[in-house]
Amino acid sequence: MPPPDRMLATLKKAIDHVRTTPGRSGHFVRMSECTEVLVAGDLHGHVPNFQVVLRAADLAKNPTRHLVLQEVIHSAFRYPNGGDKSHQLVDLFAALKCQFPTRVHLLPGNHELAQWTARPVGKADESLNEVFIQGVHAAYGAAGAEIYKAYCDLFKVLPIALRTPNAVFLSHSLPSAKYLGTFDARKLEQDDYEEKEFLPGGLVYGLLWGRDTADRTVDDFLRKVDSDLLVSGHIPTDDGFSVPNGKQLIVDCSASPAAYVLFPADRPLTMAELLKGVVAF
Repeated sequence: MPPPDRMLATLKKAIDHVRTTPGRSGHFVRMSECTEVLVAGDLHGHVPNFQVVLRAADLAKNPTRHLVLQEVIHSAFRYPNGGDKSHQLVDLFAALKCQFPTRVHLLPGNHELAQWTARPVGKADESLNEVFIQGVHAAYGAAGAEIYKAYCDLFKVLPIALRTPNAVFLSHSLPSAKYLGTFDARKLEQDDYEEKEFLPGGLVYGLLWGRDTADRTVDDFLRKVDSDLLVSGHIPTDDGFSVPNGKQLIVDCSASPAAYVLFPADRPLTMAELLKGVVAF
């Protein structure tokens, strides 16, 4: 682990870079100066999979390539005391954001939302929220509370959606058909949200918790966000990726096999061309 004071400074710089990302409006980023995008699905603390993705992105040698990570916290990786190690991926994202401030992005998932809003999420009778906090304290000791607050401050300012120059929409998920009628894409560009937007039926909840992959739902959603294709995560896959309909690709890096997608962002893109960029590992 880096020294707590250094990590805290890195987190604060990363928060500033997230806020000032080019093309950002509210919680939405229209990606710019971008010819390629690599999207990794839900990472959930899987550092080895992150390392594969980072090598594939090779950002230093590809100056117009962007890297998009999704949902990094809550994992089965544990410290000896039982604390969750997945905060390490938050640290790694923060360092990367400072190194490549305009080209590295993190899309929060329902787990980041649950953590910073203190709405419990559990698995096998275990509070993932509490185990995450235990991990932060295991790593950073007396500075744990201050660093945990910085994590929550980061989660609050992350964009909830991105759009590539060639109209590929990137989000953790999409609202179900039940709530799509009231979905207002203009709210993506708000700086702050009312409490109702984090609850069922709300904008943020729908983009982070929804599981509706029906063709019509995805078509209607893409019309609302003025996009042609959707790359998302949230739904676990057996092969590291899945194609639930004609316009959506789900990528998943939470286990093995895992997968990412690398695709051009500077020209019109078909679904077939998008799928050619999927790499399973």
